[in-house]
Amino acid sequence: MSEKRFEKVYSQGAIDVMEVWVDKETGVNYLYHYSGNSGGLTPLLDRDGKPVITTVIK
Repeated sequence: MSEKRFEKVYSQGAIDVMEVWVDKETGVNYLYHYSGNSGGLTPLLDRDGKPVITTVIK
C-alpha cells in the first residue's frame, strides 16, 4: 500500500471545524473548513498572498 499524500497537522472545533492539511509531495498547506453538511478547501496563504509551504523530508 502506498503512503498517504496528505497529512492533517492541525484541527480545532467539533461542529464548526477548521483543519490544516499538508501535501507531503509539495509541502503546500491547505485550510479545510466544514460545518454540518458543507465545507471548503483552499490553499493557506501567508501575509503576502503566497502559499504556506512546509519543508518536506522524505
